[in-house]
Amino acid sequence: MRMRERDTMTGRHGTVRPPAVAGLFYPAAASELAARLDDVLGRRASHRDASDETHPPKVLIVPLAGSVFSGSVAGLGYARLGPLRTSITRVVLIGPAHRFALRGPALASAAGFATPLGAVAIDE
Repeated sequence: MRMRERDTMTGRHGTVRPPAVAGLFYPAAASELAARLDDVLGRRASHRDASDETHPPKVLIVPLAGSVFSGSVAGLGYARLGPLRTSITRVVLIGPAHRFALRGPALASAAGFATPLGAVAIDE
């Protein structure tokens, strides 16, 4: 879901969480981020084979670090989903808490996440 920054999303809490590390671990400018994504996703496109569509992955485990550190490796995984983009209906992201310790899992309290490329709604 693409949204301008001043648009709002409604949901459980009706808020959009702003990007916490845009400009640090990935580009803050939409055009620069789009170019970086095209680059890392395009590398895998040249290595795609028929098994990507006949045996799609059920789970992807990809590194979660800044795009300059692990973007090319994560891109290889995410690019496998390209042929499936019209049939994927739900994505579950699981990642660590970076700023403080948690006991057990935590769920986002926002209705969506803002990114330099637009807001992404959370499926409540």
